[in-house]
Amino acid sequence: MSSSKATAETPRMSRDLKKMNILGIILISLFALVCVLPFYLIIIASFTSETYMIRNGYPLLPSLKNATLEAYQLCLKNPGSIVRAYAVTGSATVIGTCLAVFMATMTGYVLSRKDFQWRNGFSFFFFFTTLFNGGLVPWYLLCVRYLHFKNSFLSLILPLMFSVWNMIIAKSFMAGIPQSISESAMIDGANDMRIFVSLILPLSKPLIATLGLFSALAYWNDWYNCMLFISNDSMFTLQYYLQRMLGSAEAMRTVAEKSGMPLTSAIPLESMQMAMTVIATGPIVLLYPFVQRYFVKGLTIGAVKG
Repeated sequence: MSSSKATAETPRMSRDLKKMNILGIILISLFALVCVLPFYLIIIASFTSETYMIRNGYPLLPSLKNATLEAYQLCLKNPGSIVRAYAVTGSATVIGTCLAVFMATMTGYVLSRKDFQWRNGFSFFFFFTTLFNGGLVPWYLLCVRYLHFKNSFLSLILPLMFSVWNMIIAKSFMAGIPQSISESAMIDGANDMRIFVSLILPLSKPLIATLGLFSALAYWNDWYNCMLFISNDSMFTLQYYLQRMLGSAEAMRTVAEKSGMPLTSAIPLESMQMAMTVIATGPIVLLYPFVQRYFVKGLTIGAVKG
């Protein structure tokens, strides 16, 4: 009797599971569409004439009749400057991301160790800095007067090198790694650095990929530190260079409008903004598929064999 009842419930559970899967796929697809649609509109608008967008707004579908490369031609008018800005941003992103991930994981590992008696005190010290800081003026004087950040490549790396939030994520993740792994390595004669590099980091690949993406986004999108410390044109980052170009375009368009020049012949400011967005975000968007799998990949740590 019980066997026939279980057999009858199995198809029903299977149908309910299929319905839930279909509903989940629909909801996720709608959410993905909402996320992708803005970037799609940006790409279409970057190839659309300024006159068409002023009259009809942002187009949903591309039109060959109103397509133009004028915005990209203006943005890439000085290709040498763009390439140089890409090189500066890329170098700062690669070097800064490696240092930031290493600092966050190393600090998180130390603070996750239960045999470190001062870990609570250091954790409070790090967390306290997220609530209170000395302010912009003292920080700027420290960086310029004592650290000599003015027109220095270090000014693009060091301010973002250590993130308390990344450290908290690393600490929480590494706290789930069994302490017996480190203890077994210590019995075999390994020191703390050897344990961290040879055992902890290989087990923390999802963490490293996540922190790497967060750090790379922070470095790639940073323009504020460049604005504060860099005045040499050859050291401008991509974001700051594009911002200055956009500011110049706005000023030129204002002058053109006040001089009575027709709006249709003025600088395509809206299209330039969209083209700059594509130029600035394209490389970092292409990076995401390579680390996306680590966001959903679980970490399974087997038992320590004697």
